[in-house]
Amino acid sequence: MRSTGRESTSNLLVGWMKAEDQTILSLHQRVVTHNSRIHVTHDNQRTWRLHIKQLKESDRGCYMCQINTNIMKKQVGCVDVHVPPDILYDETSADVSIQEGENATLTCKAAGHPEPRITWKREDGEPILLKRGRGGDMLRVDTYNGSVLQFLRLDRRQMGAFLCIASNDVPPAVSKRIILNVVFAPTIKVPNQLLGSPLGTDVELKCYAEAFPNTINYWIKNGGEMLLDGSKYQVRENRSNYKVFMWLVIRAFSSSDIGTYNCISTNSLGKAEGTLRLYEIKLPHPHDPAQDNQAAFLGELAESSRGEKSRSELKKTSDSYPKNEPTFSLVLVLALTSWMYS
Repeated sequence: MRSTGRESTSNLLVGWMKAEDQTILSLHQRVVTHNSRIHVTHDNQRTWRLHIKQLKESDRGCYMCQINTNIMKKQVGCVDVHVPPDILYDETSADVSIQEGENATLTCKAAGHPEPRITWKREDGEPILLKRGRGGDMLRVDTYNGSVLQFLRLDRRQMGAFLCIASNDVPPAVSKRIILNVVFAPTIKVPNQLLGSPLGTDVELKCYAEAFPNTINYWIKNGGEMLLDGSKYQVRENRSNYKVFMWLVIRAFSSSDIGTYNCISTNSLGKAEGTLRLYEIKLPHPHDPAQDNQAAFLGELAESSRGEKSRSELKKTSDSYPKNEPTFSLVLVLALTSWMYS
């Protein structure tokens, strides 16, 4: 910042002050403020400069250079300090758990200059689901702008980790991770409630459970004890967020395995179970080789008999039947052959 005149100021006093509150910072070459970040320089007492090191947000404002001439001269310069965003944790939501069907509000506040913009997105990259009106239709958005993200009548599909991102074009942008948990009692779906299998095969039973918080899952047979993983049973489950895929493999299915099986899922909010009934599928008996040989022999015998009879019958009936009509003996042989193979 420079004075407005070019004449020497050796016989005059030059002072710097904060314009807003008239706080005197320096008189001529002597700094009077206790702020060690401020100092003054000049070029042959013609150009005076006020230096502020390591700018802080509190340094924002206007500064006045004043010369004590007969008619006081002054010049004003203003400093706008840009400050990167900073999340205000005391005013920002923490992780929260809300009952399904209730409303939820996530809030994110940040300081900075210019004022930071707040953008929300899901950490997993999936769209944010927001309900529109009372109909319950879901609006899918990749990002949401605003310091408050509100959910009406929470649905389990809206559960997840959200990123609150604050930016104001002054790097770096900052973010906070907020987890929204939707709590609800278990529900179970069974894709096949009635299953049949031949004896000796491995049978797989499946159930799909949904719940939060996490569940304890197990299988029972005919209302009895829990089935454990081992040589007879293979018990497995696969979790993904609030969904659980349960399956039970019964090895070497036998008649003693026939019955009713229940997949059960329980958490602090409730319990659910699915029912599957397992029965035996009886396979048809394989063909008896002796019967096949007997049928082949009878077929050959019938073919031989048909040849002998056909020659004699054709002589007798050549005048009474057209040449392209089958003889009575041929029809009998065909019927006999068909009966033998039935």
